[in-house]
Amino acid sequence: MRRRQFIKLLGGVAAAWPIAARAQQPAMPVVGFLSGGSPGPFAYLVRAFSQGLSETGYVDGQNVAIEFRWAEGQYGRLPELVADLVRRQVTVLAATTTPAALAAKAATTTIPIVFATDSDPVQVGLTASLSRPGGNLTGVSNLNIEVGPKRLELARELFPAASTIALLVNPANPLAEAVSRDLQAVADTLGLQLHVLHASTEGDFEAVFTKSTELRAAALVIGSADPLFGSSAEQLGKLALRHAVPAIYQFREFATGGGLVSYGGRFTDSYRQVGIYAGRILRGEKPADLPVVQSTKVELILNLKTARALGLTVPLPLLGRADEVIE
Repeated sequence: MRRRQFIKLLGGVAAAWPIAARAQQPAMPVVGFLSGGSPGPFAYLVRAFSQGLSETGYVDGQNVAIEFRWAEGQYGRLPELVADLVRRQVTVLAATTTPAALAAKAATTTIPIVFATDSDPVQVGLTASLSRPGGNLTGVSNLNIEVGPKRLELARELFPAASTIALLVNPANPLAEAVSRDLQAVADTLGLQLHVLHASTEGDFEAVFTKSTELRAAALVIGSADPLFGSSAEQLGKLALRHAVPAIYQFREFATGGGLVSYGGRFTDSYRQVGIYAGRILRGEKPADLPVVQSTKVELILNLKTARALGLTVPLPLLGRADEVIE
């Protein structure tokens, strides 16, 4: 073979090496992220999730890809969204919010699922137990449904002479009936008349606050960490202030937006833990071997600026228990 032909052949083989090497590299794992909420208001929770992933060595776009699917409060879309992620054969599925977790469980028994829920995962049928979840699911529970009655008790503490309280739930949420039933039992114990109001879209919010005023309810308690309400926490806080309705919810964004009180778990901690578990599963661990994490820390935040606007004097014992006071 002539020298020039040999050099040309050698150059062609060398040029093909990177292509062959790339072809032999394993495909980047894909994490599906399914939520009943909306991307904008949940951005800070996505950051917490990504932080948890990075703590296990996975960074989006570098050695893992994240596929996001958002129902934006339309829970009827969840089966279709999760079916798309299953068809894409994601490596692990992060199902955040209870409706998303239930939809994910119904869609697959093989893809590992890490959920974030605000209820008891055993009671709602996500896992067989907390310590040994079994199957293809594990995750984090905030137990915010369980602290819901405490929000009603806070309303009573703020308004000891109250006779009527309004409760807001989303009838499309599978937990709405249980939330209403549990808080009705607490209201009966406290001697309160509870009026249950419904909102299934953002367009319903104005009517809810108007109705609460018409009922002369001492306060409005927003029932649970519904994805629609969670996505609109700041908006709900502003509406409460504009309508001069003393209102209680669980997200800090609600209090900073103008709501009177927020009381609930730190969702950033939960989403970070979902990211950690997703990363551990990517590294080879099985969800059945990862116990469900129960987040037990709750925060009480009082907006004194709103209290003054409402002409309300916050009891000193309640002020003393607050984790944060917004002046």
